[in-house]
Amino acid sequence: MTVTAPPATRPSSPASARIETGHPDVEIIDVTKVFGDVTAVDRMSLRIASGAFYSLLGPSGCGKTTTLRMIAGFEQPTAGEILLAGQPIAGVPPYRRNVNTVFQHYALFPHMDVAQNVGYGLRQKKVGRAEEQRRASEVLALVRLGGYEKRRTWELSGGQQQRVALARALVNRPTVLLLDEPLGALDLKLRKEMQLELKALQREVGITFVYVTHDQEEALTMSDVIVVMRDGRIQQMGDPAELYERPVNRFVADFIGTSNFIKATVVSADGGSGRATVRTADGLTMGGIVTASGTTPSAGDEVIVAVRPERLEVVPAATESTAATGWTVVPGRINQGTYLGDQTEYRIDTDAVGELVARRQNAAGAGNALGVGPGDPVLVRWHEEANLILVD
Repeated sequence: MTVTAPPATRPSSPASARIETGHPDVEIIDVTKVFGDVTAVDRMSLRIASGAFYSLLGPSGCGKTTTLRMIAGFEQPTAGEILLAGQPIAGVPPYRRNVNTVFQHYALFPHMDVAQNVGYGLRQKKVGRAEEQRRASEVLALVRLGGYEKRRTWELSGGQQQRVALARALVNRPTVLLLDEPLGALDLKLRKEMQLELKALQREVGITFVYVTHDQEEALTMSDVIVVMRDGRIQQMGDPAELYERPVNRFVADFIGTSNFIKATVVSADGGSGRATVRTADGLTMGGIVTASGTTPSAGDEVIVAVRPERLEVVPAATESTAATGWTVVPGRINQGTYLGDQTEYRIDTDAVGELVARRQNAAGAGNALGVGPGDPVLVRWHEEANLILVD
């Protein structure tokens, strides 16, 4: 495999352009955090641009919450440096950093009403009573809780309590708002609603949000930039479409969405076009796109081909099986079909590439429009543009 210098980065969306040119509110410079024998964060460097919505995404233990806690000041780096608005914050206690944190458990004060909860931070800063009331009312209106000032927190729903916690954090006008899985305690429907509300709120207030989650859908729904982490290191970062369409390795392809993985060997590769031709052990030849920027695999290299389930077409076995140029067609049998409402997921056993997972959109009222069930023969076909070639 040959590794060449990566091409100059080009923004893939207006959000990417703003992120690249904006000044950073947070800079993490070669930061490591060690707990005993465990390295939670390993030489991490990251610039978080002003006014953007960043999500730190990864499995439990990947270092995302530790990173958030170091920005907040609840933990100190073992090595490296963190800057907030361009200023080093080593040794600065949390209450003196212009950041606020919203946790999964909101820690609202039950003996205070909503307005008193929201204004708590202002009272600690000795803000006058009239100013406290004015700012509390403004931020409650912003989170759609205008008129709730005198309610007790235990009278509120989970979603309303979450808004109070947000208002309490925003009323202090932080440079950065840190959110540690704040939607985790909500039911699925409310969580989806709050995802959209959080993103709309971030756009309205213009404050930098840094959001920690292990939920890929949350990250895809809300983020300008997703930072995928594993074992304390950044695997890939970019806007949601970039990470989904061009994952750089198998971990990212598997963590962002769902993929089918096919082992293959490189037949030929073109570093200029970023494309390669590969062949499976059973002799199936396919073209595809090499996803790791600046990397050109060599003939004979072992690679993984990732194909998203929605890019596979499933048709009855009686369908004409001649493959047009650029298409792969493999026969198989339905192992399982699962009706998911808007789509049906099929698991298909094939001799050529093992089990494949395909998803087919359901037409209104069509039910099992394909008309196949377990054991039935089918053909699975897809175009080479769906093939993402992963070199790791």
